Amino acid sequence: MTTPQTAASRRSTVVVRPARPDESAHVAWLAALTFPLACPPGTPVATMASHVAAHLTPAAFADWTASDRHALLVAVDPGATDRPIEVRQPDLLGYTLVSFGSPDGAEERDVLLAAAGPGPYAELSKIYVHPQALGAGVAARLMAGAVDAVAGLAGPGTVAPLWLGTNGQNERAQAFYRKHGFEVAGTRTYDVGGVRHDDVIMLHRPA
Repeated sequence: MTTPQTAASRRSTVVVRPARPDESAHVAWLAALTFPLACPPGTPVATMASHVAAHLTPAAFADWTASDRHALLVAVDPGATDRPIEVRQPDLLGYTLVSFGSPDGAEERDVLLAAAGPGPYAELSKIYVHPQALGAGVAARLMAGAVDAVAGLAGPGTVAPLWLGTNGQNERAQAFYRKHGFEVAGTRTYDVGGVRHDDVIMLHRPA
């Protein structure tokens, strides 16, 4: 009989690595599970489902694994066999996506231009952890992997600040980002399934 892993033992075995193309459906499954956790309270289920269906598909994740302007990383625990089946299969504890280039939105571009100059920039687009793996240091390892990935996307000699947008009501997320060197640089509105939300834009400046 196996015994449950402690957070400390799981933390010691977590590995963060690039996602493989054949894992795209698995990452999409994890994205569909975790995306609602970051939405503001009261967000309609239909709104969240619409966003997942439009933006978090296996095809989208497959494209990101093949793109030289994105870094899609997953956190896995290759030695664990005693987690519940929904965590063991597909054995992903979390994932993060970094995107290199100019922001799509005018609000983001204006904030970043004022705070960090003309760029280039990298966006921490997504960072999510399976709810049953919370508290085991997975998010911190994903964040470290994301910060390291920026240099690879930017190329030799190029310095790119890392930015993100997160819901203005999500104080827990903002505290986590501050702990890892991010500062609030401005605000934006963000569309989730046709519903507009107020976000803060946070910036991590290269050391």
